[in-house]
Amino acid sequence: MNNTITVQTLIALIESADFKTISNLVRNMPETDMAELALALSTEQGLAMLAMLSAPLRARLFSNLQFAQQDALLAQMQLAETVELFTYLPSDDRTDLYKRMASDQRANLLAALARKQREDIVKMSSYQEGTVGSVATSDYVSVSGNVTVAEALDSVRQQAPNKETIYTLYVVDGSHRLQGTVSLRDLVLADQHQTLEALMKKDVITAKAEWPREEAAKLISRYDLLSVPVINGGEKLVGIVTVDDAMDVVDQETTEDFHKMGATFDFGKGHGATGDFSLKSATTTLLYRKRVFWLVLLVFGNIFSGAGIAYFEETIEAYIALVFFLPLLVDSGGNAGSQSATLMVRALATGDVVIRDWAKMLGREFMVAVMLGLTMALAVSTIGIFRGGYEIAMVVSLSMILIVIMGSLIGMSLPFVLSRMKLDPAAASAPLVTSIADAAGVLIYFSIAVTILGTPV
Repeated sequence: MNNTITVQTLIALIESADFKTISNLVRNMPETDMAELALALSTEQGLAMLAMLSAPLRARLFSNLQFAQQDALLAQMQLAETVELFTYLPSDDRTDLYKRMASDQRANLLAALARKQREDIVKMSSYQEGTVGSVATSDYVSVSGNVTVAEALDSVRQQAPNKETIYTLYVVDGSHRLQGTVSLRDLVLADQHQTLEALMKKDVITAKAEWPREEAAKLISRYDLLSVPVINGGEKLVGIVTVDDAMDVVDQETTEDFHKMGATFDFGKGHGATGDFSLKSATTTLLYRKRVFWLVLLVFGNIFSGAGIAYFEETIEAYIALVFFLPLLVDSGGNAGSQSATLMVRALATGDVVIRDWAKMLGREFMVAVMLGLTMALAVSTIGIFRGGYEIAMVVSLSMILIVIMGSLIGMSLPFVLSRMKLDPAAASAPLVTSIADAAGVLIYFSIAVTILGTPV
């Protein structure tokens, strides 16, 4: 199969109703590549293509499309088509799709679905957005501990066609409480008459359904797991988070953090707002909404910098050479703060640093900032002598040291403060840190200038 097929070729195949070739493409091409091709199709062309596929292939392609395209296609489907699609979609994908549907669509869909599917959707969609439960899937193989290896293998064969992963079997009791796990490898190699209770691993790493979703991704990464079971408050197994779902979570969380640190987070959309965001396809209105809040807020924040400059207006008039170094100094503080904030947000996000480490980190950051400040002060001292003499050079050098220290400590501490307040430390965005550092830098610079140069008469 040629994986270099173009959009034009795909459209031609759709228009000629070449069912066989379309089916072979979806079956043999990597799912993400096929979804990327389908992204260029109109809604009508997408519906025509889906109609040419068997129900399992249709669900396979649909689950890899972007949310906006899924929603557009779903809006044009008949109820019977939607029911068939939901029947074959993976549990987590259909739950996400269900959550995005209008309330009247949900009601009609639930009424038409089989009881088992209806109960699964209602249960999996009940978990709060951003929690482990909200990204879990119910497509796993569960067995009783008192069955033999041979019976368990038969169960795997029966359940496998409808499950997302079969590499780990989850052993549960009569109340569906998790008792242990058995890998498919161990199952194949074990004595056929041995019971799973004797074979299973009882010390199982689990995630709570109500935990933040990134905690499941951390467990999978830390312990090199293919999946992690999810339990509720009653210790019952409610689903699993697979490694590919964990990668999606990491991608979404990283995207969110970058958007927050760049002050481009869409506050109106809540948690996970950037998960399906594409800069290439984003509308002008969306880009405006994601950026305007922080920019307007920081405009008013920068008034403090202007007020500080106005307060020292007489000093500036008397020593005009000070103006030359003002952007250099305040920008240095903002840059140092942004560096510190970026490192600290990442460390907090990965668990490398926790809140109780603040005092230790503060002391180390202070020492680093002193060394950075001294180096940068030495670099600008020669320019200070050239532009305004030794006194101006002293003002600039001392200001550089204190401003870099101040900016670094603000950048390092702000993520800790936000974490302490149960807020996302990524909200310590570079523009926010820079604005705070700018205002403080102005006050430090001109206060030192007045102290060394004296108050103008």
